[in-house]
Amino acid sequence: SCVSCHGVTGHGNGPLAAELDVKPADLTQIAARRDGLWPMVEVMSIIDGYHRRTLPREKMPIFGALAEGKMVLFDAGDGTLTPAPVQLFALANYLESIQNPKATGRFP
Repeated sequence: SCVSCHGVTGHGNGPLAAELDVKPADLTQIAARRDGLWPMVEVMSIIDGYHRRTLPREKMPIFGALAEGKMVLFDAGDGTLTPAPVQLFALANYLESIQNPKATGRFP
């Protein structure tokens, strides 16, 4: 689903990107835009649509199906294990893996 706007490599150059008023983000530069830190919770909130309350992305679809099914516990940065959908957590981890340069740390 992400490829149509963000492209195969996540650089924001998918086949539908030219049709959008706002250019899709380069998903390989998320950490770079945040001084090298990976914003795990923010990324998961953007993907699942919750974050749109404060940061609207009109054309980005909500991926509700990612919030269904098996849960996994993860540390959101405060030392407390928080349940999150496995698929959403896996996608956020994948996005972290394609950061260029690699993230030097995380923040909630």
